[in-house]
Amino acid sequence: MSTPIPEFVHDATITTPIDLHRGGCRCPLHRRRLFTGLLAGAAATAAWPALAREGVEVGGNSKFTKLVSAEEIEGAAAAQYQQMRTEASGKKALAPASHPQQQRLQAIADRLIPFTYEWNRRARDWQWEVSLIGSKEINAFCMPGGKIAFYYGILQQLQLSDSEVAMIMGHEMAHALREHARERMGKQMATQGVIGIGAALLGLGDVGRTVANMGGQLLTLKFGREDESEADLVGMELAARAGYDPRSGVTLWQKMMEASKGAPPEFLSTHPAGNTRIRDIEASLPKVEPLYARAPRPARQFGPPSLRNSAG
Repeated sequence: MSTPIPEFVHDATITTPIDLHRGGCRCPLHRRRLFTGLLAGAAATAAWPALAREGVEVGGNSKFTKLVSAEEIEGAAAAQYQQMRTEASGKKALAPASHPQQQRLQAIADRLIPFTYEWNRRARDWQWEVSLIGSKEINAFCMPGGKIAFYYGILQQLQLSDSEVAMIMGHEMAHALREHARERMGKQMATQGVIGIGAALLGLGDVGRTVANMGGQLLTLKFGREDESEADLVGMELAARAGYDPRSGVTLWQKMMEASKGAPPEFLSTHPAGNTRIRDIEASLPKVEPLYARAPRPARQFGPPSLRNSAG
């Protein structure tokens, strides 16, 4: 006799950590993104290897990231991630470990995570977590320290394949691994005179206190087109190395474009055109297809939730 799945509400209204993504990034994968956006890169200082490598090439991380304390941002991210989980749990909108879609997300994350270490040395020590939130919103993000969340709506409404889920998850991981938010925060601090640019590049100044005092400014940070393109490339490589078809980036964007017809979702409102993104992905496929060809395939294939119910 099978064990019944605990009640899971899939259409709750959940507060994104501190309503984190208000004013959000330009990432099309969700309408608000504080942490992948703001805190997104509480990451390490690992520089891109000097030796030639197989896969995508995106260069090294900005020196402006040194202005922001990774430890403080990761700590804040962990606290707010737990706050979100607590709220969701109270509304029965936090999927249990036994939920089929939670198991799906965990299985995909488990395959991608080992390939993050090359991109950021801190990632090896992150306490990675994956949560499925019962909300109809089309949303997903990865906070600094490896705190991943997917909203039920993005899985159900877009009817994502495993490879498409891996592309989104890889994209979200990439923003944190590449320290995009730390870079933008650092530039903002320098240009606003919070700390001198010279001192900033030398790693000087009372950075921790400054970050704490910036408060709500963190919510207004946006990723640029270059950041988004970079996250697409890195995410595509992570997915390919993990055995997920990188060509799914094209079908994913086709679904995103379809979802934007009529009244475009807020998560697409500030993002570059989908056709441009598809062309960029197609142009980069030759760099990652050999990785995918050699990668072991996942032992288990999952499917998207039913459009008619919330059971799976």
